[in-house]
Amino acid sequence: MNLIFHRQTLQAAIIAIAIIVGGAPLADEHAPGVSASESLQLLLDGNQRFIDGKMTHPNQMPARRIEIAKGQHPFAAILTCSDSRTAPEVLFDRGLGDIFVVRVAGNVADQVVIESLDYSVTHLGVRLLMILGHRSCGAVTAAVLGHEEPSDVGPMLTELRPAVEATQGKSGDPVENAIRENVELVMTKLSDSPELSSMVKSGDLKVIGGIYDLSTGKIEMLK
Repeated sequence: MNLIFHRQTLQAAIIAIAIIVGGAPLADEHAPGVSASESLQLLLDGNQRFIDGKMTHPNQMPARRIEIAKGQHPFAAILTCSDSRTAPEVLFDRGLGDIFVVRVAGNVADQVVIESLDYSVTHLGVRLLMILGHRSCGAVTAAVLGHEEPSDVGPMLTELRPAVEATQGKSGDPVENAIRENVELVMTKLSDSPELSSMVKSGDLKVIGGIYDLSTGKIEMLK
């Protein structure tokens, strides 16, 4: 009962903030937005422009700012790391109001992250969720190296521990293995979550994963 109450309270708070900041009504619940396949293509096309150095910087002019002050309708949601080198709007060459972004060290999905992504789906019409990890992730590296002192074992490392444990003993670089495994585990966690599972099972929502290469700029799609 406490968990249900917490979820409802958190959703209500997010909605209230959106109304205060945006000054516009929310989209209808489950309102259809851009399809998952179209959303993915927009992201991949933008990433290719970024790689090629041919960015067009769409939706970044004053007119766009004024337009979306009335309400937001992002075509995709992305959960990625808080690393300063992984800003989705840059990597995908997008602009204001295009992508609903949640950033947290290690791109982990605690309850607050899940509720935030659920908001983008339920109220903004998003039909594509991408979990974007990146190579040389500091948070995953810390989890792989291990911190045995009680003061070092916080929520972030706790969330990353399953990926580290699942890849122990595997061939290859342990950090790279854990980065990939973490993305896949988060994809599963979101797909199976009470908030999102019904839409994933019905095909109305697609959850995908990718790994960003800091040197090349390219994103390797996992699924």
